[in-house]
Amino acid sequence: MFSLRTALSVIIRTPSYCWQKKIDPIIKRFGKMSTVFVYGTLKKGQPNHHHMIDETKGKGVYCGTGRTNQKYPLVIAGKYNIPFLLNLPGTGHEIDGEIYLVDDQLLQFLDEFEGCPEVYQRRPVEVHVLEWEDKVSTLGVKPNVGVTLTCFLYNATTYEQYWLKLPSYNNYDPFQDHDQPKYVLREAR
Repeated sequence: MFSLRTALSVIIRTPSYCWQKKIDPIIKRFGKMSTVFVYGTLKKGQPNHHHMIDETKGKGVYCGTGRTNQKYPLVIAGKYNIPFLLNLPGTGHEIDGEIYLVDDQLLQFLDEFEGCPEVYQRRPVEVHVLEWEDKVSTLGVKPNVGVTLTCFLYNATTYEQYWLKLPSYNNYDPFQDHDQPKYVLREAR
């Protein structure tokens, strides 16, 4: 088996895929994988999480929780109360979210789902690992808590100016935070 240090060095430095030739058995089992950080409606317990686990859309594995290294404004905007992470590094809050390993098929679905590149743009960001699922270690990857991973994240570079005056959050969860506006499901629009 390959060393954890080798696997993590590949994950940390190359978000376009996490595993290379040195770990062929894992590639054969799961294919090329990318790390993705989700902070909004795709998280567990949120209205669009089912897309992250729907194997008809691709393979996704929940890995754990993390927090962005940089601060960003996370606002809830538009008539459907959609969470938008604005691409303004250094302002707002460090954002809490979830880390997933996804295959190319699910990554392509997420691009389409997020309206990339028109609505959101997929960018690599540095994320501190807060918790890591033990079951993911069966994939041969288990970073220490506090390590930094490079993950893809969907954020907005174009937005209405007034969004900058909206409340900014470090965590999206309108079911727990009753001050957050409630998301309007796509089916109800």
